[in-house]
Amino acid sequence: MKLHFLGANRQVTGSRYCLETDRARVMIDCGLFQERPFAGRNWSTCPLPPASLDAMLLTHAHIDHSGLIPRLVREGFRQTIHATSPTVALCDVMLRDSAEIQMEDAAYKRKRHQREGRRGRYPEEPLYTEEDVDRTMPLFEGVGYGQAIDVAPGISATFFDAGHILGSSMILVTVEENSRTRTILFSGDVGQWEKPIIRDPTLFKRADYVVMESTYGDRDHEDAGDVATQLEHVIRETIERGGNVVIPTFAVERAQELMYFISGLIHDGRVPKVKVFLDSPMAVDVTEIFRRYREYFDQETWQRINSQQSPLHFPGLHFASTVDQSKAINHEQAPSIIMATSGMCTGGRIKHHLRQNITDPRNTILFVGYQGVGTLGREILDRPPYVRIHGRDYKVAAEVRRIYGFSGHADRSALWRWLT
Repeated sequence: MKLHFLGANRQVTGSRYCLETDRARVMIDCGLFQERPFAGRNWSTCPLPPASLDAMLLTHAHIDHSGLIPRLVREGFRQTIHATSPTVALCDVMLRDSAEIQMEDAAYKRKRHQREGRRGRYPEEPLYTEEDVDRTMPLFEGVGYGQAIDVAPGISATFFDAGHILGSSMILVTVEENSRTRTILFSGDVGQWEKPIIRDPTLFKRADYVVMESTYGDRDHEDAGDVATQLEHVIRETIERGGNVVIPTFAVERAQELMYFISGLIHDGRVPKVKVFLDSPMAVDVTEIFRRYREYFDQETWQRINSQQSPLHFPGLHFASTVDQSKAINHEQAPSIIMATSGMCTGGRIKHHLRQNITDPRNTILFVGYQGVGTLGREILDRPPYVRIHGRDYKVAAEVRRIYGFSGHADRSALWRWLT
């Protein structure tokens, strides 16, 4: 038995492993490298011929775990991709979004390089297209938690809840080879305990080998305090002075967590009843997937649903999918809460809402996620006098706030809890 580490090895993204025995090869995850220093590896041919693989196991839908699957299919992979049913549904949305980004980036680079009379470091073409995604999705096969499946000769797998995003999994792989049986546990991304909507990570008693993530393995999260109370204070203070709360958010999990907290605050009368906008076609699609797979929710969320307090469908919540619906938000006269992607303000509709709101001291720009160095979100968080958006400078007059506690990753203490 051999285990090839093909990504997420001395870097956070690009998760990809290949388990090889004398009878089979099974790939676990096939993620996109998202850190700039490692971006060139996305263009490298898979070290193992894709046609030689017997199956793939996918821990969850995030692009750093799934984002190179269409590229692998383009190169010849044609076998079954095993994943939970919510993961399959999320991949259908997220891989198409990724393909669109790939095509837009390639077109932009070609135009820029032609104008500058030079060639780029990487090919001026998309890693894959939507047609590649069309060829990829029929290969997926949904599985349930706790269900042992045969994936290749001598190799079986069982999926367990990882508590990271909807449908995320830890995968226990059992290998029978040379009259021996060994188990390898792939952690995927381990979630936080007591997160809203989804269940806590599964704990295990034993495995012969463990391949685990360590995104926050060297540190603990900052003390988050009471997330709901912090959110209450920001919303109430902003609405009382007649302003909007603008929240950059990620489309998967973070947007749904925000709806969970905001709906609870409104229902309990802790904040005024105002309009809440989710302005992101992708986040709207993802929310519909959450509604479709409610059986994956935790007990607390089900208690709210059974009490007619659905966190993902409540009075005052408005979805904006079309451009016209998005533009109409800016014509609202009353204070409101606006959630829009992208979470780090690097693109998407959030930039338009920042332009409309950042110069008014009544408004609040609220960050609930990590802001990478060099992103617009990080720049705003550092509170400069002005920021540049769509080629124009805007005064940062709005209040800028940050709430910790929304991370979907286990920190050092939580990882030790899971491991021991």
